[in-house]
Amino acid sequence: MIVMKFGGSSVADRPQIEKVRSIVALEQAKGHRPLVVCSAHKGITDALVNAAKEAAGGRLDAEAVIAKQERVRQELGVAEAVLAPLYQELRDLLRGLSLVRELSPRSLDYVSSFGERFSVRVIAAFFAQLGTPSQAFDVWDLGFVTDANFGNARPLAGYEANVREAVAKLDPEVMPIVTGFIGKTASGEVTTVGRNGSDLTATLLGSALEVSEVQIWSDTDGVMTADPRIVGQARNIPEMRFDEASELAYFGSRMLHPATLLPAMSANIPVRVLNTNRADHPGTVITRQAINANRVTSIAYKEKQFVLTVSSTRMFGEAGFLERVFETCRQCGVVVDLVTTSEVSISLTGNAEGPIRAAATKLAELGEVSVDEGRSIVAVVGQHLASRRGIGAEIFGALARVAVNVEMISFAKGSINLSFVLSDADVGKAIGALHEVLFEGPAS
Repeated sequence: MIVMKFGGSSVADRPQIEKVRSIVALEQAKGHRPLVVCSAHKGITDALVNAAKEAAGGRLDAEAVIAKQERVRQELGVAEAVLAPLYQELRDLLRGLSLVRELSPRSLDYVSSFGERFSVRVIAAFFAQLGTPSQAFDVWDLGFVTDANFGNARPLAGYEANVREAVAKLDPEVMPIVTGFIGKTASGEVTTVGRNGSDLTATLLGSALEVSEVQIWSDTDGVMTADPRIVGQARNIPEMRFDEASELAYFGSRMLHPATLLPAMSANIPVRVLNTNRADHPGTVITRQAINANRVTSIAYKEKQFVLTVSSTRMFGEAGFLERVFETCRQCGVVVDLVTTSEVSISLTGNAEGPIRAAATKLAELGEVSVDEGRSIVAVVGQHLASRRGIGAEIFGALARVAVNVEMISFAKGSINLSFVLSDADVGKAIGALHEVLFEGPAS
């Protein structure tokens, strides 16, 4: 068995869904048994979130998002009855939100879930009409029971056995079309594993089922050397290691959900990233032992970060000062990405303004505190960073040549990730300059 996950752009409309059916049919012809995980049609989840926010503000309009979904259903020629019960459920839910004027994380997860519940039902019905026996499943029907951490739920310990038991009961001649980023608690509350989390669901299912491969299908030729929206010369990376891909995902690569690779790493299952629009392209395969001879694997970035700096002469030679800083950050819910220290100051980054501001207020008792916003983390990732002499000079020389000021630098001994902080406004020219020197020059 293999798991094949198709993103929102891959199932956006009838032409794209026809491509998906052809791709799945090729895997069946090879003797594989696919379990297909599908995202919502492109734009539907955003429309649902907007509808929920509008309803909580007293502006009820369920029909706009339903009309958006209806266009896809009608394109596919699927019967109205396939989605009618879900449409009514959504109308009732949004009406309730408009009455109570409140949108809790639990309610937002419930509303967000409809996108994938819509998509798997119309895709399964469409496949069946064209002669590919298929059945839609909400992932919780296959044993995917989660905790109640709404917006960032994770399956409960032991979910693997439940998934294996449920899938073992399925008709092997019928293809399961499964929702991605949603789940359900033991008490029946709908959850999500986070936006863009269908990749994670795919690898969690793949790990539970011990599949031979997890495929992530999107609209680019696998993982790229940089964001192709910024760098037109960005190229495909044929092979990369789990740790490289994890760093890139966490630090902003748009190809994978940051937690996607953890289940695959633990089960040692290859993850292949492929392009629905160029199904013959080999994409990128991610494994534990992949060897990449290039000096650098890829460049990623995270925008809209905050930098919190604490300056105090009390740091000088005092044991426990950093402990107090990090304990305060923990209490305030700051998720720290980068840290740099000197004898009299510490700077750290986070992406949530509320926790950062709260921590800054508490840390004022330790010294002078500042918060800078509008910052980006740029991460240069590669297996050979620690062993290639002069690569740091090339990186920072390239930035200097385009007048980019670096405010923080983080690089651990033996690290595969050299990260630094700069202004959001400088991201485009920084990434372009780095790609030119690291991938397009004669030594690349």
